[in-house]
This record gives sequence, C-alpha cells and structure tokens, in this order.
Amino acid sequence: QVLLVESGGGLVQAGGSLRLSCATSGRTASRYTMAWFRQAPGKTREFVAKITSNSNTYYADSVKGRFTIARDSAKNTVYLQMNSLKPEDTAVYYCAFRDSPYGSSIPQTYDYWGQGTQVTVSS
Repeated sequence: QVLLVESGGGLVQAGGSLRLSCATSGRTASRYTMAWFRQAPGKTREFVAKITSNSNTYYADSVKGRFTIARDSAKNTVYLQMNSLKPEDTAVYYCAFRDSPYGSSIPQTYDYWGQGTQVTVSS
C-alpha cells in the first residue's frame, strides 16, 4: 500500500505561481513513476506531468514550459512547480503512483492516488 498526500493548492491570480507537493509513504518500488493529473469541473481527468524513477520527465503540451515536476528522494516527495498560471489551469490536482518504471499518461494505469488539492486561478 502506498499513501499519497498532496498539499500546496490555493487561489492565485493569473500569471502567478504555486508549488504542489506530494508526500509518499508505505511500500514503494525501486522503479516507479510518479505523475500529476488534474480534473476540472465537468471534464475528464487529464495528464499534466510525470517523472520516472530515472528522473525522465514528460509534460502535457498545455503546461510545457510553465510547469516543472521534480522529486526529492530523501524526502519521498514529488513537486509540481507551476508558473505563469492561467485561468484554464483551474482544477483539482491529483498525485499518482505507478508501480512500473515505464511512464504512462493514462490515469487508469496508475495504482495509487492522493486525495487531490484545489488550484484556482483568477483572471
């Protein structure tokens, strides 16, 4: 069992920044993938960014150049630095863990999820 706890969401004006954190605990594989997804009201959950166990990173086109995913292995924490935020970034952001070194952008392939943290960007 892997427990994921997100934090760092909030309300920010367009153009501002937020940093989300995802603390992990419990059994973790040596080779795995961590990712961030988001879900806006009335929309399906969409991929935002992922980082593999060898630190390869991938981003959705909509956030490329604005968001950065990073991992602190000593703290068992994954971060999502979000800059130049736009109103369309408003959503609940979820951290996810996949027990595989092969990254995926499909939510159904992830094994564990956090509870989500709300990000609201005002115009």
